[in-house]
Amino acid sequence: MTEVLYSGGQLFNGADPVLDHHSVLVDGDRIKDVGPADKFSGFEGAIVDTSGGTLMPGMADCHVHILYKGGANPSAESEGLNPAEITINGLENAQATLRAGVTAVRDCGGQDFLEFPIRDACNSGRFAGPTMMAAGKMICMTGGHGNRFGRVADGCDEVVKAVREQVHAGCDLVKIMATGGVMTKGVDPEDAHYSAEEMAAGINEAKRFRRTTASHAQGAEGIMNAVKGGITSIEHGIFMDEDCLEEMLERGTYLVPTLAAVKNILLNKDNGIADYVVEKAMRVFERHIESFKMFYKAGGKIAMGTDAGTPFNLHGKNPQELSYMVDCGMSPIDSLISATKVAHELMQLEDRGQVKAGFKADLVLVSGNPAEDIQMAADPENHRFVIKNGQKVN
Repeated sequence: MTEVLYSGGQLFNGADPVLDHHSVLVDGDRIKDVGPADKFSGFEGAIVDTSGGTLMPGMADCHVHILYKGGANPSAESEGLNPAEITINGLENAQATLRAGVTAVRDCGGQDFLEFPIRDACNSGRFAGPTMMAAGKMICMTGGHGNRFGRVADGCDEVVKAVREQVHAGCDLVKIMATGGVMTKGVDPEDAHYSAEEMAAGINEAKRFRRTTASHAQGAEGIMNAVKGGITSIEHGIFMDEDCLEEMLERGTYLVPTLAAVKNILLNKDNGIADYVVEKAMRVFERHIESFKMFYKAGGKIAMGTDAGTPFNLHGKNPQELSYMVDCGMSPIDSLISATKVAHELMQLEDRGQVKAGFKADLVLVSGNPAEDIQMAADPENHRFVIKNGQKVN
């Protein structure tokens, strides 16, 4: 293996405050050693100068839809494409995400399992891309949010069967839709869709097969159903109340806020997005921010996620979620931790997400200090290079 020393600048290790004059020694695809620059003063191998910048872990986006390109109506736009075109679009999205410094993603609902070969190609190294987890088909009730491409299931037995189908197909996690949502016509984001019993049945079946679980959950009743059922992560959490908050804190449930989803709808409300989508986005926007602030202030576990692929929420722009969280009151260093250590822990990627000896060398060198100016990490224009498994990304 060829050793490379990254030295000269600052280091954010994924868990602690930014460190001055620290170096990172990489051997092949793993980090061999980390320490003050003086520790490596006699090193005679290849050296990459990081002066004026901060070396940090690659980021993780815990909520993407890799097959969708982020048009005004993403699911409708894919209906006119054949499976090969959809798959190629997904691979392009994955590679754009990687180039933006996001070295791991969790796909939270695809189409006919077309995202699985993309995942396998990226994870095997056949194609460049982030480390991927994929949920397969979203599980939803009849008429529920995501029913166009999801697995429709009603009643506990049918929900259990739907989970088994995703496991059989090769999912890494199971996604269950607890409430209505913004993007589905005729449903209310505040309505609980599955009953507490149906949610618990699906979650328990996923756990039986050692799968983590994620729940699209916006209304308070649906959030509570998912959390009491043992869900791993709540996606969005828009109408979270104090009871939900206390239950999530007690159980250690993660929140994946996806602030970018609603924000990008409202920023582009005049660009062809359906009126009903804009109306619901306007209704939930302020409440979404309130829920995020409440959960953050209480010390809950927040993992970065964007919902990339939804309208004008583009793959390759994923890190901008960092700045949205900071705008809502999160400290820059906590937003960085949410995208690195915490996000990778949610994904159970135990050897990624931190700059530590023995961890995989997924790294981003950003200009300046992102703990002082979050745009250094949030805007890929400020990234100098991305490293995945020890190799520089083109």
